[in-house]
Amino acid sequence: MKYYIIAGEASGDLHGSNLIKALLKKDAHAQVRCWGGDLMQVAGGEIAKHYKSMAFMGFFEVLKNITSIFKNIRFCKEDITRFKPDVIIFIDFSGFNLRIAKWAKSQNFKTNYYISPQLWASRAGRIKKIKRDIDQMYVILPFEKEFYQKYDYHVEFVGHPLLDAISNTTFIEEQTLRADYNLHPSKPIIALLPGSRKQEVEKMLALMLSVTQDFPSYQFVIAGAPSLENEFYSSFLKQNTVGFVSNQTYSLLKYSHAALVTSGTATLETALFKVPQVVCYKGNWISYQIAKSIITLDFISLVNLIMNKEVVKELIQDDLNTKNLTLELSKTVRGKQRDQILSDYNSLEEKLGGAGASEKAAALIIENA
Repeated sequence: MKYYIIAGEASGDLHGSNLIKALLKKDAHAQVRCWGGDLMQVAGGEIAKHYKSMAFMGFFEVLKNITSIFKNIRFCKEDITRFKPDVIIFIDFSGFNLRIAKWAKSQNFKTNYYISPQLWASRAGRIKKIKRDIDQMYVILPFEKEFYQKYDYHVEFVGHPLLDAISNTTFIEEQTLRADYNLHPSKPIIALLPGSRKQEVEKMLALMLSVTQDFPSYQFVIAGAPSLENEFYSSFLKQNTVGFVSNQTYSLLKYSHAALVTSGTATLETALFKVPQVVCYKGNWISYQIAKSIITLDFISLVNLIMNKEVVKELIQDDLNTKNLTLELSKTVRGKQRDQILSDYNSLEEKLGGAGASEKAAALIIENA
């Protein structure tokens, strides 16, 4: 069969790559064309558009790049028409994907969604579009199935693909990682995960680095995102005590003692590596005010949302400052709060349903095509 997959950011590239591997394993004659990144290409997908050209975050940033976005939408429709897939698979990236889904359904293409848009976070009214335009939905968070049931829409819970991604990872030995990246040979590591888009990294990283002087016994290490060039980080690396690791985030987390993490998929990844963390978020003021008016959740991190309680501290917008970061990070490196976080992480992993999400999703996609 012919599969057309659309992912628009680094996490989608990761999950898309594992889905492609599962599809090729189950369908020897599969042809996969996709919007994604290097991982999806290595897995066997033919790249139509790289996600790096589409990484716009926030309402204000999207508005500034609206011309490019509409060009991408037009190109996507033309490319799908030429490829004539048996099924289109959307991975998160709702602003773009729901537009394409509406058009695709009108053209009688089979539409599947893997990794649901976060309707439960804001604008639940989009469920009408999902029910109208998506033939099958495969969700990865345990509470999403119940959410969709409230709207009389059946979805399949396949488990979270991060469990697959982590289990499939080949890790560098700790001493090799420290030696290769000129890290301190023995200081406990505090990982800094500032995000994958330039706008957010620029906002987050300076704040994260502002606490380093208060923790001289630790080695702070920036996790470079695959979506950004190493040179981009050079201005943040003037402090000799700060390390930098490129494209080895999972190995870094495996050996980390604590972490400062920008809100997003990385919060869940950090939790699955059993690394106590402080979750950080600071957006463009206009974008934040708009988001605040439409998001109805009590938490922003996936860890807290899944557990339905505050497992990790969230510092948002004005609360994200050096004083608060220092205070909360100190609680994660030692003491009772650290112990409680680690205990809750074990419960979190149980809720995610075990490994095999990619295999389950691929089997259902093929079955329902």
